[in-house]
Amino acid sequence: MELHVAIGGRGDRADRIYRQLRDAVLDGRLRPGERLPATRELAAQLQVSRSTVSTAYERLTAEGYLTGRVGAGTFVAYAGAPHPLVRSRRPAAGVRPAPAWRDLDDPLWSEPRPIAYDFSVGSPDPALFPLETWRRYVTAELRGGFRRSGLYGDPSGVERLREGIARQLGLARSVEADPGDVVVTSGAQQAFDLLARVLLRPGDTVAVEDPGYPPVRQLFEMSGARVVPVPVDEYGLRVDLLPAARLVYVTPSHQFPLGGVLPLDRRVALLEWAARNDAVVIEDDYDSEYRFGARPLDPLQRLDAEGRVVYVGTFSKTMLPGLRLGFLVAPPGLLAALRHAKRLTDWHNDVVTQRAMARFLDSGGFARHVRAATRDYEERHTVLVEAAERMLHGLALVPSAAGLHLALLSREGSGVFDGSRVEERAAGAGVAVQPISRFRLGAGPDGLLLGFGGIAADQLPDALRILAQAVDRERASQAGHPVP
Repeated sequence: MELHVAIGGRGDRADRIYRQLRDAVLDGRLRPGERLPATRELAAQLQVSRSTVSTAYERLTAEGYLTGRVGAGTFVAYAGAPHPLVRSRRPAAGVRPAPAWRDLDDPLWSEPRPIAYDFSVGSPDPALFPLETWRRYVTAELRGGFRRSGLYGDPSGVERLREGIARQLGLARSVEADPGDVVVTSGAQQAFDLLARVLLRPGDTVAVEDPGYPPVRQLFEMSGARVVPVPVDEYGLRVDLLPAARLVYVTPSHQFPLGGVLPLDRRVALLEWAARNDAVVIEDDYDSEYRFGARPLDPLQRLDAEGRVVYVGTFSKTMLPGLRLGFLVAPPGLLAALRHAKRLTDWHNDVVTQRAMARFLDSGGFARHVRAATRDYEERHTVLVEAAERMLHGLALVPSAAGLHLALLSREGSGVFDGSRVEERAAGAGVAVQPISRFRLGAGPDGLLLGFGGIAADQLPDALRILAQAVDRERASQAGHPVP
């Protein structure tokens, strides 16, 4: 163990060593049971006599901070909680972030509570992750030529993975892409960040869906852009309400969070709008691999004849978010800049993870995994739709045949619906749920989002029963009735 102990200046060196080791024990830097260097070793590190270190150790042992074991060494004995006063020496007022970052919140974060059923959106079921296959591919990469290939690599990503992504997108989504059009990113969020870096200047206007995905809106705001919310309806973005803008962010295949599918006439109108405004369209296709109905419409990227659409995808829903694997497919004019932005941000993603994912795609295992997971999620989707329509009175289910969540909007004439208060009541009963108001900037009906990635099909009826009770209690409270 390397210990940093400052002993410069005048005074008792043994006392200085004692005080600094004591503070390290008290504030948790040295943990209970941890072995300290031998007195001879620490004395050599600090360039002091061995007796100086021995004096400090003996004092700490006498006071119960350390303990000695014959033939084994000296260990931390103190097992109390870290002392809150030891690290209070930093000034309260010091370096501060730029103003825009000081009060930034996370609209998707909730205070952790004991939860039995989690309807939060955005996460797949970890139990469906192909763990054994993944472990085999990772092990194969580590046993193979990793020592030769584990150095700095192409910021765009491992070529074999980019080839696999381009092939998979062409087969499953009709995206037109060569491996050279693909940039591998740390999830979809980094793709949006790279695009903001290379496309936006302070003051540029960015149009986003409302309701929509808050982290994207916040990212554009922190890039200095003027973010304009544009309403959505049951079909997705209201293209006719778009302002003049440099950039528009859209989820046409499964609008987040309401679930609408942008029809062909609006897709064409959106591309025409982009041409008139010399704008870029970010097409976020975040979870359309899971479809429970007819084949989806061709993506905007396929319809784009002028090179204005950047297609963004992720493996966070089909694999696991913790792998941090996403990608974008960009027009030729943006690729060099995006490659440099990736290089300057984090150089490139983890090589072993990329190569393992490439093996999974090449083997056909990824396609089989998605098919199997889709069957499981389709069962949950069916159970959820039936149970929600039966139990959640006053809420109208928004039709959706894709993805891992459903939206319910308050019915007109059903009284005031406060999704945040329902969220609070449900959490108290062990159910996590998110109100649609969290995702809105403008006015509109509130409701609930029901993610089903974290709840098995046979658990959904019980989860909805508890949620329905929370909804009914909140409605009774709003109406002034006694609530048990």
